[in-house]
Amino acid sequence: MLGTMTYVGLDVHARSTHAAAIDVASGELRRARFGGGSGEVVEWLQTLPLPLKGCYEAGPTGYGLYRAAAAVGLALDVVAPSKTPRAPGDRVKNDRKDAELLARLLLAGQLKPVAVPPPPFEAARHLARAREQVRADLMRCRHRVSKLLLLHGRVYEGGAWTKTHRRWLAQQRFDEPAAELAYLDCLAAVDGLAARKQALDERLSRLAFEGDWSQTVARLRCFRGIDTLTAFVLCLEIGRFDRFPRPAKLTGWLGLVPSLDQSGESRRQGAITKTGSGYARRLLVEAAWHYLPRPSEGPAIAARRAGQPDHLLQIAWRAQHRLYHLHTRLRARGKPGNVSTVAVARELACFLWAAAVAE
Repeated sequence: MLGTMTYVGLDVHARSTHAAAIDVASGELRRARFGGGSGEVVEWLQTLPLPLKGCYEAGPTGYGLYRAAAAVGLALDVVAPSKTPRAPGDRVKNDRKDAELLARLLLAGQLKPVAVPPPPFEAARHLARAREQVRADLMRCRHRVSKLLLLHGRVYEGGAWTKTHRRWLAQQRFDEPAAELAYLDCLAAVDGLAARKQALDERLSRLAFEGDWSQTVARLRCFRGIDTLTAFVLCLEIGRFDRFPRPAKLTGWLGLVPSLDQSGESRRQGAITKTGSGYARRLLVEAAWHYLPRPSEGPAIAARRAGQPDHLLQIAWRAQHRLYHLHTRLRARGKPGNVSTVAVARELACFLWAAAVAE
C-alpha cells in the first residue's frame, strides 16, 4: 500500500490554503494554492491518485476541512502542531514550505493526530467554554468593584459576594458624580455577568444528562469534589476516556506529569508539563482540594451516587482514602500545598479514568 499512496500536507489559514502532495509511486511533488474555505481543497484532493492520506495542523480554522473531506471518503488527519518536528537550524518559514514539511513528515510517520470531537461534543464544548469566559469576566468585574471601594477606604468585614454583601454594595455612595457613575457601571456589569453565568449553568446542567456523555457524567459525579458541571466539562474536554489505553496516558495528556530533562547520568524533574486542556487541568486541581478532609459520605455525595453500580462506588471510595492519605503524607514530608494538590489531581484523574471505562 505504501508504494501507491499519495501523501498530502495542507497549511490552512482563514483566507488561504497551501497544499503539497507526494506521489510515492512516481516521486512527483505537486503544489497548489487555494483561497478560503474547504470546497476547492476537497475538489483538488479528489483529483489526486488514490489511496490518499492527508493532514493539516490543528488551529483556529477548526475541523471544517476534516469533516468536508470525510464526507467524500477522503482520509484527512488533524495533527498536533506542538509535536511537529522542526529543524532548529531552519530559519526560513513560509506556508509553501510548511505544507511540504507536513507531507514529508506524514510520509515518515512522525506526526501525532489529535482526536476530532463529534459535532454535538464540539457544540457543547463551545457552550461550556462560553460559561468559563463569563466566569472569568465576572471575577475581574468583582475585583474592579472591590478595588474601587478600597481606593476610597471602604472595606467590607465579612463574606464577600453574599446577599448581605450585595445589599451593602448597593448602599455605597460617592461625593463626586463621576466616581458614582463609575461605581454603578462596575456594579451593573457584575449583576449582568452573574445573571448570564446562572443562565449558562442551568442550561449546561440540563444538557449534561441529555447526550451520549450522560452515563459518564453520572459516573464521575460519584467522586468527591466533582458535581454535574465539573463532570460535564471533563467529559467534553477529554472526550472519550477509552481513547487512552491506560491512565498514565490521560495524565500525560492533561499535563499533570513532571517535565523531565535526562542526559547520560543526569536526570532532573521539573514543573508539570501543562499540556492538553488547561480548563480540565484547573478543574481537577480544584477538585483535589476536597480530599484534604477525612473520607466521609455526606448527603450530597450520597444523592449523586444513588443508583450507581457497586463497583463504581468502590472505586470512588478507594479514591477518597488513597487521595486523603496522599495529601497527608506529602504535607508531612514538607511538600508545598500546591505541589501536593497537583499530585492528588494527577491520581484523581487516574481514578476518573477507571470509573469512566469500567464495564
